[in-house]
Amino acid sequence: MITLGLLSMLLPMSAGAGSVSASPEMQLKLRTRVQLFRGSDAWTEAQAEQSFSPARSAIIITDMWDRHWCRGATVRVHAIALKMEPVLNQARAAGILIIHAPSDTMSSYAGTEGRKLAEDAPQVTPPPELNLSNPPLPIDDSDGGCDSPSDKEHKAWSRETPVLTIARGDVISDNGREIYNVLREHGITTVFFMGVHANMCILDRTFGIRQLTRWGIRCVLVRDLTDAMYDSRSRPWVSHAAGTELVIEYIERYWAPTTTSQEFLQALAHMRSAPSEQAAR
Repeated sequence: MITLGLLSMLLPMSAGAGSVSASPEMQLKLRTRVQLFRGSDAWTEAQAEQSFSPARSAIIITDMWDRHWCRGATVRVHAIALKMEPVLNQARAAGILIIHAPSDTMSSYAGTEGRKLAEDAPQVTPPPELNLSNPPLPIDDSDGGCDSPSDKEHKAWSRETPVLTIARGDVISDNGREIYNVLREHGITTVFFMGVHANMCILDRTFGIRQLTRWGIRCVLVRDLTDAMYDSRSRPWVSHAAGTELVIEYIERYWAPTTTSQEFLQALAHMRSAPSEQAAR
């Protein structure tokens, strides 16, 4: 692993993201992958520290359903939700916008405040998409990636898991254009992704990392609050945990840096304590 002092210059920035903000900022450690030598197949882990304004940041909670068609996925989603809930509470208190995106469940939220916030956001036209390559994934998920052999793919979900709180001011949407409207309405330049699954919905939804990156939004994956749909009986024949880590490394190489929930919470805590520390001096 290497630490690159100028690595933040390589991170994608949306238009206007570099302008000065009067709101306090959090200093967050990010992990990415770099090719030190062009043309080489070798990738090196690298760390960078980046400033983020909570007022210009959002969290998209991706497909944290009440139930998944794959029993193994349902168990892991529940465990992630228990760990995610306190992070969302702290992020919300810091002024970070929370967007709940449980796909294919919008009928369950019809008429709610969260849906209206998404539906009523002023419509804007996204910018021309960045022309970015889309390398193949490092795992084979062509069979759906379920590690519960007898489970067959079907729609098992009806809403987001009740473990997660939908608070006043939170947005609910599973539509990329709606979510982009909301981001523009709030002046959001950075989106933190939490939820599942890293090799599917996190990347490929209309509001996923690939699409938002192509629209010029800075994306960060919270890597310990995600999972992959991967069965160890498929290529490259590694454990489920190792397969998930391969997908995370893939995202770090080609699409977005990552952080952890612990580093995220530490950055928020340090931001809150910084004014009092400065006053004490």
